Amino acid sequence: MSRVYPFDDTATARAVVADDGTLVEWNEGARRLLGHPADAVLGRPAGWLLAGHGQAVRPAGSRWQGTLELRHSDGRTVPVWLLAHHRPPRDDRGGDWLVVTPLPAGKPPAADDPLVAAGLIQSPCAVALFDERLRLRRMNDAMAEETALSEDRVRGLRISEIGGRAQHEELEQGMLQVLTTGQSVDLETLTCTGAGARAHAWLARMAPVTDAEGRVRGVSLAVHDVTDNQRARQRLQLVNEASLRIGSTLDVTRTAQELADVCVPALADFVTVDLLDPQEYGGEPPARITAPVNLRRIAHQSILPGVPEAVAEPGEVQVYPTLSPQADSLTAGRTIRATMDAGSMQQWLGWNPVRSERVRRFKIHASMAVPIQARGLTLGVAVLTRHRHPDPFTTDDMMLAEEITARAAVCIDNARRYSRERDTALALQRSLLPRTLPRTAAVEATSRYLPAARAGVGGDWFDVISLSGMRVAMVVGDVVGHGVPASATMGRLRTAVRTLADIDLAPDELLTHLDDLVVRLAQESGGDATAGEVGATCLYAVYDPVSRRCTLARAGHPPPVIVRPGEEPRMLDLPAGPPLGLGGLPFESAELELPEGTVLALYTDGLVWSRERGGESSRQLLYQALRARTGSLDETCDRVLHTLLPSGGVADDVALLVARTQGLPASQVTTWDVPADPALVAPLRKQVVEQLEHWGLSEAAFTAELVVSELVTNAIRYGSLPIRLRLIHDAATLICEVSDTSHTAPHLRRARVFDEGGRGLLLVAQLTQRWGSRHTPEGKTIWAELNLLEEDQ
Repeated sequence: MSRVYPFDDTATARAVVADDGTLVEWNEGARRLLGHPADAVLGRPAGWLLAGHGQAVRPAGSRWQGTLELRHSDGRTVPVWLLAHHRPPRDDRGGDWLVVTPLPAGKPPAADDPLVAAGLIQSPCAVALFDERLRLRRMNDAMAEETALSEDRVRGLRISEIGGRAQHEELEQGMLQVLTTGQSVDLETLTCTGAGARAHAWLARMAPVTDAEGRVRGVSLAVHDVTDNQRARQRLQLVNEASLRIGSTLDVTRTAQELADVCVPALADFVTVDLLDPQEYGGEPPARITAPVNLRRIAHQSILPGVPEAVAEPGEVQVYPTLSPQADSLTAGRTIRATMDAGSMQQWLGWNPVRSERVRRFKIHASMAVPIQARGLTLGVAVLTRHRHPDPFTTDDMMLAEEITARAAVCIDNARRYSRERDTALALQRSLLPRTLPRTAAVEATSRYLPAARAGVGGDWFDVISLSGMRVAMVVGDVVGHGVPASATMGRLRTAVRTLADIDLAPDELLTHLDDLVVRLAQESGGDATAGEVGATCLYAVYDPVSRRCTLARAGHPPPVIVRPGEEPRMLDLPAGPPLGLGGLPFESAELELPEGTVLALYTDGLVWSRERGGESSRQLLYQALRARTGSLDETCDRVLHTLLPSGGVADDVALLVARTQGLPASQVTTWDVPADPALVAPLRKQVVEQLEHWGLSEAAFTAELVVSELVTNAIRYGSLPIRLRLIHDAATLICEVSDTSHTAPHLRRARVFDEGGRGLLLVAQLTQRWGSRHTPEGKTIWAELNLLEEDQ
């Protein structure tokens, strides 16, 4: 085969020998040197050219030079100095050796040759001059030292023949550009310059050499070793990459994996990240670490698929004794470097035969253990090892690893602190939210709560509160912010709502009191009450199963969705009301009738808010999920969450409360108008007993008779006309209510020994499950509940 070169190829004797020793190229220069035509030598073993009984040369490295006795075609022996470069396999050919030697020039250079006149000063910069055929004419001592070749030996060769690598062919193309354009060219390349030398980064500066008339007569090549500069740029780039890639989430495992990923392969061939288990030290890493050390593998990475070097899998805990790199680094609080050549790894490997086997199998020769430290605490250790990379870890490598690890340590500590706070806030919130919803005669209800995936646990809450008269209150709220403060504020607001609900405040009045509380909380937190540092939204609804009417009010909260039997879902048009914490602004209630079987969906904005879609799209999806009336309320909740929320976690807390209304039949309610005559209390007690017998509640008749007697007597004595008695019951509870137009609330008092009265309400309190009073637009109602299940027992 033949190759085409841009210039005269006969000035160099060139041959190519395949890795199996067969001659595969033979140029005209080789024919001129030894007299053998190409067709006489191609395909024959290269050893055939050795004169006499010469032994074939098998170079050990990638370059060889020396003098051999070669056979000339006329039978004589010719001593020839040869330079051979091994070239790795390419797509179109296998590996081979490029063998070259310069041929003597036909005539000496002219005296006015600019290449002769050009002075090569004794400079540390390596400089060489090439003629118009791009063949070496001169080079200084620095260039000879870098190439490990003397000028006399390689004079007349081209740069691609002297170097023999693809990078040298690229340099030759640059020199050709200088020769043809007369313009200087700079080129950066990574290559080896001497036999067996490791690759260095070089800046090659090529400039034209001109004669007196300005004609280009050659090219000067000056090379500068910029390996240190390139490494500095690479380190800076790696540090910058680490700052961008490490800490993308507040997840400890993900952050540790990002640290390992950044270091491979730029800094090491295999990296492990092991952390101390805080639970072993009471939740916080210890101030002082002693060996042996228990470490949990969090992440690892390798240049080999499947990380075969790893002894431990992620999540596994291993014990590291004294003299192990991990323990030594943690106890010393500094980076520990070890190499096989220095013997510093032998004792550790002798203790752990499994690791010793991995070191031998993968030829691991260097390791570096870097403690992961942040804010005065040691969190763990990152161990970097090399087996394919030939160099041990240098001081610069250590400084770079420490810089990257320090950045990662802060991110890991942030993630650790965030996880701890999130777990605390989640536990606090879970303890403050109702574990189960009460079973009431008014509604069937179910709920869901999902904490935010990244922002942390927030202040969303929900509740179902049993009220007097079989009524029920439903509430959903959302505190501004996330974390423990939001959860604590949520707990205070939920407690306040239950307390205010117990005194039977109307929804708008309850929100007014709650608004005052939030203003006070903002003042206690040290912020301006009008700045909204402590804020919340809330929706409060009260449903009466007897009248089947529902009263609702909201404070800046999303309105509920209602689904009446046989109708499409729709959003209730409620007065918005200001968010809680602004202070001094009014709230408005709305009242509507809800047929039995109506579904109410109360939720926080995390359910419908999304970066990917608008509010109207979210509402339509919510309508779609509620439109399907099949299945239980639990299935409805799951369908709503599946329809509206992404599978990878939610951006904000989500609280969802779904309730289906239930009506109380008129047959379970009885009402009497009570005359203001104490003498008529006895006939009224008799009517109550008869009604209870009619309902099949005779077991409760005695207690109910006493309670009715006390409540009616108090109303006649202290209340105002008209007076009304109402009995309500379901399967578990009997309620006695006495209403009058007086706004004076009763209260328990301690009767003295000789007092004739004052014991009525005390007796009611002892006989009933609970009792109380509520204000109404007409006056007040005193009520008492009897547990029918206890009466049955």
